[in-house]
Amino acid sequence: MTFTDTHAHLYDEAFADEEDLAIARSVEAGVTRIIFPDIDSQTREHMFRIADRHEGTVFPCLGLHPTSIDGTWEKEMEKLHEYLPRRIWAIGEIGMDCYWSKEFIREQEAAFRMQLELADRLSLPVIIHSRESTELIINILKDLRHLNLRGAFHAYSGSVETFRELQKLGDWYIGIGGVLTYKKASIAETVKQLPLDRILLETDSPYLTPVPHRGKRNESSYIPIIASRLAEQTGRPLEEIAAVTTENAHKLFGI
Repeated sequence: MTFTDTHAHLYDEAFADEEDLAIARSVEAGVTRIIFPDIDSQTREHMFRIADRHEGTVFPCLGLHPTSIDGTWEKEMEKLHEYLPRRIWAIGEIGMDCYWSKEFIREQEAAFRMQLELADRLSLPVIIHSRESTELIINILKDLRHLNLRGAFHAYSGSVETFRELQKLGDWYIGIGGVLTYKKASIAETVKQLPLDRILLETDSPYLTPVPHRGKRNESSYIPIIASRLAEQTGRPLEEIAAVTTENAHKLFGI
């Protein structure tokens, strides 16, 4: 069986000097493709260097994360555009975040819209970060319904009803990660009602570590744990989970 981690930050400082080892462990565990969502200019060059070393395994993206947006966001967008000549696989991680701060919420929306339009121009999928901002994001997607938008909602925690509403606004997949293994996690019930051909596996390494490793650094080699839990919840064979989620990643990202 082979798997794909559609959301991992193995270039984060939590993996300092261990990035290559973490990727090697992932490949050994059957996780043969790993998507790197971008955050901002502070880590971008390091992310691309790792991706260059692991071409065919690591697939870098380009985007400005909502929590990296402040009064200087336009300068950050200029820096992002400098990397457009590079081979990228999605625009992301982009979106809205009302959990950490609402101080720059208008700037977040402006940057989000700009990057959605960029993805449309480049015919690329997007990776959306949505934290306590579902209604805001849905309203923006409605406003930009004329664009050919497609992508993944990272760390999905919404309802079945929200999932159905999103499908009217584009071609959307949902990312399922370590939270699925947590006690009382609502997504554990929701996945039972979601079509498998819309589900992607992800870790969000080094965050959201699945049980039994919760409390430690997460990494892409833990994807089979998440896949096993998804198999249990949906009553499907693990082999089917691996095959369908891998095919989903191929369809969306072309990897």
